[in-house]
Amino acid sequence: MNNLGRAIGRRVVFSSLEQLWEVGLTLSQRVDRSVCGKPCIKLLFLFPKPGPDNTYEKQRLSVKSGEKVLRNLMTENKIELYGAYGKVMNCGGGGSCGTCIVEIIDGMDLLSERTATEMRYLKKAYMNVYLFTSLSIGNKENSGMVTVQRLPQWKK
Repeated sequence: MNNLGRAIGRRVVFSSLEQLWEVGLTLSQRVDRSVCGKPCIKLLFLFPKPGPDNTYEKQRLSVKSGEKVLRNLMTENKIELYGAYGKVMNCGGGGSCGTCIVEIIDGMDLLSERTATEMRYLKKAYMNVYLFTSLSIGNKENSGMVTVQRLPQWKK
């Protein structure tokens, strides 16, 4: 572990977004296929708000390229998917509500193309905003790192 953050279980706590971003950039240059045994995508999930001690948390995961949809991956690893409203009003991954918004900070080239559902719900959104219910990670041949901002509408 480098000296930029301290480990807490599977999460690492950082005192500033600048430190968090520096680590994300250096990690993207060290993607290792041996973790997954074949082309591997490493994901860095950014928490939207600083914690009570004013530090930002992140969570790292690795997945085989082309084998997971982002929603399934987040569910399996107990990464919070929705805000308060979305927890009650989401469609369960059917792509019919638009509450599953994530911002892709880095690594958009490693993701699937936008679906018709995404185009319908995200007409005026920035190009780096996606719905995670239909977003596939990798194409079974590529490797790299994707930085995902959870709940971008809450970001400070």
